[in-house]
Amino acid sequence: MFCRIPAACLSAALAFGSAAGVRAAPLDAQPAGSNQVLAPAMTAIDVDEHLGLDVDRGLSFVDHTGKSVTLGDYLDGKRPVLVTMNYFRCPVLCNVQLNELTDTLAKLDWTAGDEHFRIVTVSIDPRETTELAKSKRHSHLHSLDRGDDVDWAFLTGDALNVRLLAAQLGISYTYDPEQDQYAHPAVIAFLSPEGKIARYVYGLSYMPNDLKFALIEASEGRVGSTIDRLILSCFHYDATLGRYGPFAFGLMRIAGAVTVLLIGTALLVYWRRERRATA
Repeated sequence: MFCRIPAACLSAALAFGSAAGVRAAPLDAQPAGSNQVLAPAMTAIDVDEHLGLDVDRGLSFVDHTGKSVTLGDYLDGKRPVLVTMNYFRCPVLCNVQLNELTDTLAKLDWTAGDEHFRIVTVSIDPRETTELAKSKRHSHLHSLDRGDDVDWAFLTGDALNVRLLAAQLGISYTYDPEQDQYAHPAVIAFLSPEGKIARYVYGLSYMPNDLKFALIEASEGRVGSTIDRLILSCFHYDATLGRYGPFAFGLMRIAGAVTVLLIGTALLVYWRRERRATA
């Protein structure tokens, strides 16, 4: 399934707009009569959702400890994987996105590395080093304040492997040599435990339930409690927003189930009282 999300350009525009002192807007958001022209690089930023595609487990990278790894090393068949593509010396967009992700993870009652999920952040800049990856990881784990054994890998790689991963995820990015920066969308991809692309969530900030619901979907219900899955049935993924929102029929189903439960409980109590009264 392929789905283009041009709105992702708005988030990407922050990377260049903020660096230039102004906030750029995507072409389709320019006011009528405006003379503002976006840099050509900005028009190339987009996300093509490759839902259901199996990523290449053999793509090779280097983790924050300097160890050579493959993407398959993070696909254990048990836990879904949350994937972001950023770069570690990014002055604006990546910092905002990763800081907001860290804040949301701190509010989540699951921790990466337990039985629920893993996180992989891949640098799109092939010039970046293990030292940068290690420093970036340390900074975010310090902010998360859940110990140093959180399963959040920060990876670097050569241009080919990074491009191949981005292409498989459907994430377009481009380099602006004038500003020595990358334009890229703010998006999180969720992989199933076997490496199938299951969901995308967009934006520079995230709600804890957006992450939890996407992880439950990516795992096909293998993570999360029965209550979590019941709550998910009340929410519907809105592809136009890249978020989860209340689902009317789901809410009605839950309300109906609660009503039946309450009526059944009341009838049971009444039946027991009547039985005692006639005994």
